[in-house]
Amino acid sequence: MKKRKNIFIILGILLLIVILAISSYFFIKQVLENRNLDKQYEDIQDIVTTEIINNNTEDKKETIDLNELYKINNDLVGWIKIDGTRIDYPVMQNEDYYLRRNIYKNYSYYGTPYLAKYCDVKNSDNLVIYGHHIKNNAMFGELENYKKKSFYNNHKYIKFYTLENELTIEHVYEVIATFKTVVYSDNGFKYYSFNNAKNSQDFNDYVSMCKQLQFYETGKTANYGDKLITLSTCEYSRKNGRIVVVAKEV
Repeated sequence: MKKRKNIFIILGILLLIVILAISSYFFIKQVLENRNLDKQYEDIQDIVTTEIINNNTEDKKETIDLNELYKINNDLVGWIKIDGTRIDYPVMQNEDYYLRRNIYKNYSYYGTPYLAKYCDVKNSDNLVIYGHHIKNNAMFGELENYKKKSFYNNHKYIKFYTLENELTIEHVYEVIATFKTVVYSDNGFKYYSFNNAKNSQDFNDYVSMCKQLQFYETGKTANYGDKLITLSTCEYSRKNGRIVVVAKEV
């Protein structure tokens, strides 16, 4: 009986060692993959970022040029950037193709932020952009921080760069509301279905619902005729939850 008990103890220890080894393997694999992906996006950022030097003051200013990146992949429709955060990425458009692919069309756990298929980057009233909620704050992970007004106070503006006739245009948007909701449910707010306003009432209804759901009052709103941008990522307090940040062009 004692011998059998010792065998069970040994088997239990061996099983624990195997579990720890497997867990360590996947943890290290994930860390290495994250580092590789971070390096990859740093290289992509280097492709689009150039410095302009003021000859009078010698001050340096960074600017974005999308031409070289567009040559690599013409699914590129823009570049999203929020100063002071890790959100500094290309934006693609090809339905859900970039959900788990990088700009080089290879598999990527991070995926690449992408514009909803029904949006037209030049003409839509609302540009809906999706990105993964990565735990190390990569991709759209930092949208989680918009739950706190203190974060909003320091990150009120979203920059979205587009390419028009080989000229990179900077569009600046001011955040008007941040909220959470659920998708694939009759009870959730279908913010993702609004891209063009049928009329002023349609536009005002969308903005009104965003304001009703907001975490806190920003003191900002939008009026019919304004152009909007909506950033969306997963939110894990509820099944199929989403964090949404809505901003208007200024």
